Amino acid sequence: MITVIGNLKGGTGKSTTAFNLSLWVATNRNVHMVVYDLDPQATLTDAFEIRTEDGYSPAITPDNSVDKLGTEGQYSEVIVDIGMSDMPALKQALKKADRIVVPIGPSQADVWSTQRFLKLIDEVCGTDKRPKVYGFMNRADTHRAVRETDEAYEALLTLSDQIEMLKPRLYQRTAYRR
Repeated sequence: MITVIGNLKGGTGKSTTAFNLSLWVATNRNVHMVVYDLDPQATLTDAFEIRTEDGYSPAITPDNSVDKLGTEGQYSEVIVDIGMSDMPALKQALKKADRIVVPIGPSQADVWSTQRFLKLIDEVCGTDKRPKVYGFMNRADTHRAVRETDEAYEALLTLSDQIEMLKPRLYQRTAYRR
């Protein structure tokens, strides 16, 4: 199963989500797994290198070549972090994805960007071969009086034919970034 973590907007938490999801799969599921860092910034690769240098296990070394994506016969889980600055790699990853996970920040700009990303997915994959797309609110506000997270979530619910919005939210916490 190829899971692509993506969104057109920067700063939504794609690499952080890919990092934590990869560690969860590696430690909680009895499956063979491979991780791809297709973002030229290589944040995911850097995070795993530092983690390994600090002696944490399991040690994960992401692959950085989109050319190998989709040839992982012995792996049952493939997690892909994609960046937007390499559009050909992004499109290749989308074509090979079984599912796409979209972290979305609590702002109108994030909603607009997500709409553009959904349009790109349709252009690349076609509506008949479209992978399942899941969205979740990331960096949600922790103060109950702040409404942006709920407003963005409600706006995204209107796109239910294109994206399944997950109810659980990740809140703005330093521990997630660490």
